[in-house]
Amino acid sequence: MMSNKGKYVEFGFWVLALTLLATANPHEHHFTLCPLANLGFDWCPGCGLGRSITAIFNADFEASFRHHWFGIPALLIILYRIYQLGKQLIIKQSKQLKYKEI
Repeated sequence: MMSNKGKYVEFGFWVLALTLLATANPHEHHFTLCPLANLGFDWCPGCGLGRSITAIFNADFEASFRHHWFGIPALLIILYRIYQLGKQLIIKQSKQLKYKEI
């Protein structure tokens, strides 16, 4: 089971990642962390996923699907994970506050 600190780190990571994707310019060339792309391979199963999510935030669903077909499901999965973590952290905080009041 993940520690409370780990949940905060994961929650912060996903919120920051989506914030950066929401503010990125999808038409601008970018640096990539993809090891396959950096090695010169033309195809990678994950490449384009970030641009796909950025296109969704810009309401360009056609471009999103062109960049990567899994962009919309990935965004929904990430949003659901943020919801799960937020709910768990809020419940944990409220339990700790109730315990301190006793």
